[in-house]
Amino acid sequence: MKRLGSAALALVLMASGPALADPPYKLTLAGASPGGVWSVIAQGVESAISTAYPGSVITYQTSGGGLANIALVDQHKVPLALAVDGELMLAREGRPPFKGKIESSRAVALVAGWLPMFMVVNKSYAEEHGLVSLEDLAKKKPPIRIAVNRRGNLASMISESMLKHAGASFEDIEKAGGKIVYAASAEAASLMADGRIDMIFNMLPVGHSSLRQLEQSVDLVELTVSKETSEKSAEEMGVDLFTIPKGSHKWVPADVTVPSQGTVLIANKDIDDKTAYDLAKGIAENIDKIQAAHPSLKPLTKEFLVSLKVAPYHPGAIKYYKEAGLMK
Repeated sequence: MKRLGSAALALVLMASGPALADPPYKLTLAGASPGGVWSVIAQGVESAISTAYPGSVITYQTSGGGLANIALVDQHKVPLALAVDGELMLAREGRPPFKGKIESSRAVALVAGWLPMFMVVNKSYAEEHGLVSLEDLAKKKPPIRIAVNRRGNLASMISESMLKHAGASFEDIEKAGGKIVYAASAEAASLMADGRIDMIFNMLPVGHSSLRQLEQSVDLVELTVSKETSEKSAEEMGVDLFTIPKGSHKWVPADVTVPSQGTVLIANKDIDDKTAYDLAKGIAENIDKIQAAHPSLKPLTKEFLVSLKVAPYHPGAIKYYKEAGLMK
């Protein structure tokens, strides 16, 4: 990753006051794991900002993910962070896992989306129990072993929400003899390959490597889900909907519309307007740098940058977006 050396992976929190210097910028961006999707997004953001303001460096800092990042920004421990759209809504409303409202985050740009919920079942298990849709888990009550993302991760919370709206809670699954296993994407794929789970219920980019590798060893099928279930869950969790296209994987038999996460670049509301303006401008006018960071980011458009609905944008960013004709 250009400009993101070993210091970019430091675990030490770097304190930052609300006001920042003029360019070139030297900023820390809190993300998640060193090699995950967010590190790639950070690479694209850094490339865009350093192109706009030569000499600028965005240092990527590993953290506990978006939930932790919202608190870090609130406490001025980092100037910038990545967070999920739904996490921002939970924070602003003070809903669990937050213990109270955190309303200090302001969006600079919505920098990624297209992270839909996959409901992938071992095909032989689905055929044995007659499973076609998510709602069948409530109707037929199979003793299914489901891997969801780690506890506290928004993806696992959305899994729980979808099952609830489909009529089968986590508790219902376990009462029927099934099991809920908390595992990250690579671990979940390994568990299914070894026959230790029957279903992966997780938010992943279409074509994610863990799915591509898994389909080489296990026959899979994607469950469908009702529009009502997806819409209710997306509204409850503050995320958008995305349609996984038929045939995008050989085991996706039809278009499936599901909740989907968006990734937001956030700053504290106290960061000066000029910095937020420059960041928004640097990202928008060098959006190709983010698009080039990973194939999953190619759909990013300037219009998408301003499409966040669940949290406010920073006034400095709003000023640029209005000048650019992207906001009214």
